[in-house]
Amino acid sequence: MQINVSQLLKAPIGSVRNYEINQVVEIDGCNYPLQGTARLMRTDHGILVKGTIKTESELTCSRCLNVFKCPLALNIEEEYFPTIDMVTGAPLAPPDDPASFTIDEHNILDLTEAVRQYALLTIPMKPLCHPDCAGLCPTCGANLNQAQCSCPPQPPDSRWAALRELVSNETEPPVKNSKGRK
Repeated sequence: MQINVSQLLKAPIGSVRNYEINQVVEIDGCNYPLQGTARLMRTDHGILVKGTIKTESELTCSRCLNVFKCPLALNIEEEYFPTIDMVTGAPLAPPDDPASFTIDEHNILDLTEAVRQYALLTIPMKPLCHPDCAGLCPTCGANLNQAQCSCPPQPPDSRWAALRELVSNETEPPVKNSKGRK
């Protein structure tokens, strides 16, 4: 996702260009179809990119291990700094933050790395194919979303017997004494 910004770098501060994004970008060996808009604004130091990009990623469900497509909405806001002076062609000092995004010596602003970082931040930590995914049977490994397994029910763990007894006593109605008090 490369954009030539040489004309925008020559424009006065506050100048804006809007770009439609509709392409497939390869990031970390996966193809991401990107659609959205990006607004590039000339700042006193470089170019501010604001945009909303929609894409989807193939993820593995953390419960049932099925692969599914997860929609992602990336709200990008990053400033890119030029590496050369537009008037003299002399190299500029690098930005204070070494992780800042830069515009290369040919005045090309590459959004690929920003999209990659925002996509990684947007992917859920525990991806689920759907919110009520039943997962896999812990005994036989059957996908419980497709059918119930034929495993016999597991006996309750005896270590929790006292807690089960407390819970069952809580659910029973209180017994009233002869004076009508609890």
